[in-house]
Amino acid sequence: MPRLRWETLDLLACWTPVESVAGHTAGLRRMADLLVEHLAHRLGATIVADGLALDPPVVHARIDRGKGRRILLYNMYDVMPATAEGWSVAPFAGGIVDRPGLGPCFVGRGAENNKGPLAGMLVALEALIAADALDVDVEILIEGEEESGSHALRHYLGRPGTPVRPAVAALFPSFCEYGGGRPRVYCGFKGIVHGTIRSVGGAWGGPAAAIHGSNAPWIANPAWRLVEALAVLAEPPTGFLFRTPLPPVWRPMLEALAAGFDPDAELAFRRTERFAVPGDAAERLEHVLTSAVLSLSRLATDPADARGVIPHAAEARFELRLPPGATPETVLADLRARLADAGCADVELRAADGFPGIAFAPDAPGLAALVDAYRDQGADPQIWPWAIGAAPAYAFAAVAPAFLIGGLGHGGNAHGIDEFVTLEGIDRFLSSLLAWLPAIAPKGRSRDDERPAP
Repeated sequence: MPRLRWETLDLLACWTPVESVAGHTAGLRRMADLLVEHLAHRLGATIVADGLALDPPVVHARIDRGKGRRILLYNMYDVMPATAEGWSVAPFAGGIVDRPGLGPCFVGRGAENNKGPLAGMLVALEALIAADALDVDVEILIEGEEESGSHALRHYLGRPGTPVRPAVAALFPSFCEYGGGRPRVYCGFKGIVHGTIRSVGGAWGGPAAAIHGSNAPWIANPAWRLVEALAVLAEPPTGFLFRTPLPPVWRPMLEALAAGFDPDAELAFRRTERFAVPGDAAERLEHVLTSAVLSLSRLATDPADARGVIPHAAEARFELRLPPGATPETVLADLRARLADAGCADVELRAADGFPGIAFAPDAPGLAALVDAYRDQGADPQIWPWAIGAAPAYAFAAVAPAFLIGGLGHGGNAHGIDEFVTLEGIDRFLSSLLAWLPAIAPKGRSRDDERPAP
């Protein structure tokens, strides 16, 4: 295991300096090129050129070993932007830091989300192939747009005659011992829509350009108009919209999850002192799983940070998070209708991009093997019907009957300062993959098992 750990760290040290962030075309292309080189030379993979023509590139590789069964491994090479302020090491240099209470860690942008898991995934895969311990063929998809909507990948998977071949299951290896707590497994994901809500001065009132704040008694303010519109759309303090019914098939899993749920540990992990909703563990878990929420990530006026003026525009950036069963088109139409009914039709709700959520099956292929891999390492997993975060899992339904995220390993501060993974966490992650991947499609399965569920 030490050798595989250092191979993983070597890849991280090579990849961390590459600023593969949204809008940085050269950085994204460089990272894609490094992955193509590694896959072709270290794993002997065949690279499918179709994906590389996309912007940003989708690295699509195949490892055909004549096994007649196939798994699909997914991961991502894009990361969030970062500045050096507050970091122990430069975020796009990275390095090993001894963190209090955690021991030695690799710190750098992408260490947890998701260059660290990507490096470990490829190192584990190479080790399994070298040992002839993997009785499947492998399809690999690595995208560079997960942090900004996965548009290219979704198009690639959704187009007629997609080059992506059917598989027993699609797997997203990640560090899932969040906050150092019990590892999690997810059988699906919520969907998401990104967009803005904007109020601009015009016929309804409000100035066409910023004016002196002394006019406030008789000139309407677009910032207050925006506040009025937000109150129409969603309920504070969370932005709650509605809940979808929890399908009965998931009720046993929810009850098992609630029985072992630690609310204090969850709050500590979220760096929060209290929940925004009342109830016991089962009620809160059902609420977070089934709620559609209009989450606000930015409020701004134009001009920004001005004093003593009435701005001519105000804008909120939102992420509309949707449970499986709620479609972006239907929810957006309902929100626009709410604005119109409340006399706020002048307030523009603009959706930039989005996709629906999906829940696969409680007995999804690969799930039992993942749980066993956790337990082999002495870990008792939490099994969630779906993640409360978003990922383009729905797009994989055309090629696989399951899309699972899982893996041991403790990392933290994704999207934040001093993003890290513990060195022990790398070892645990590698161990879990070395047990999980060979167990997904054991000998004796037929080609019919690759066909996705209708």
